[in-house]
Amino acid sequence: MTTSNDCVPGLIHLDNALLVAAKPAGMLAVPGRGDDKQDCLTSRIQQKVPDALVVHRLDMAASGLMVFARGVEMQRRLSQMFREREVEKRYVAILAGQIRTASGEVDLPLISDWPNRPRQKVDFANGKPSLTRYRLLARDECTDTSRVELEPVTGRTHQLRVHMAAIGHPIKGDELYGGRTSGRLLLHACSLIFAHPLSGRMLTTVCEPPF
Repeated sequence: MTTSNDCVPGLIHLDNALLVAAKPAGMLAVPGRGDDKQDCLTSRIQQKVPDALVVHRLDMAASGLMVFARGVEMQRRLSQMFREREVEKRYVAILAGQIRTASGEVDLPLISDWPNRPRQKVDFANGKPSLTRYRLLARDECTDTSRVELEPVTGRTHQLRVHMAAIGHPIKGDELYGGRTSGRLLLHACSLIFAHPLSGRMLTTVCEPPF
């Protein structure tokens, strides 16, 4: 099945095996519980590409790239690639405060903060290993913020948000983890790089942040 590129919402890439689309901040990635939570990027894409299936998720508050498989077999292959860390993911975020090191890693185990769901927390006894790499892009002394590129080596729920807050630089707009008030969470999935499941060639998709 082929589909016209201009009829798929937020389309970045489309072929017979998969598609990549950009999710706006504030939109659900997948349907939630209740009739009022059925509108989401997945349902909108499936209206145009009925065989599109979810491979991974993105926080509702974040924006950026999501991969969808076309059919069950492609979903299996792509999901395995994400599980085995064969997908290179990059995010851009604006952090509170000014990071002084040009790059670094945050290696802190994470677990669900069950009484305070959907919050996650650092837990050295029971948390799952979680690793985030960061690279400073720019500092803004006037706003006391830092623009950084983030690479989630693992893919835990809220990983980037918890790790940045844990080192004292919460993402701007992330009120769940102590970030400064903003019009939105300033976290954007800007790049995905992986081997195409059919051709084996490296596929690079990019979506520049709207902030």
